[in-house]
Amino acid sequence: MGKEIHKIQEVKSQEDLILWVCFTTGEKKLYDMKPLLTEIKAFDVLHNEPQLFSSVRVAQGGYGILWNEEIDLSSDELWHNGSLLTG
Repeated sequence: MGKEIHKIQEVKSQEDLILWVCFTTGEKKLYDMKPLLTEIKAFDVLHNEPQLFSSVRVAQGGYGILWNEEIDLSSDELWHNGSLLTG
């Protein structure tokens, strides 16, 4: 059996560098961007430019999200490291 793909339906920026992500399965997760800011230099700009962080959108096909041509995240990262919302 092949690897399950978790496609993204919708994404919204929240306060404190948190993303709300809705997958095509209907499951919703919160993803905290702060750990990535310390690990990956390219994400620094999201902290320094709140208007850029709030411009997040779903990439074509739902396989990730992006802010611009240089900054993106895969749906797998969001799925595996996001916190599932219940209720």
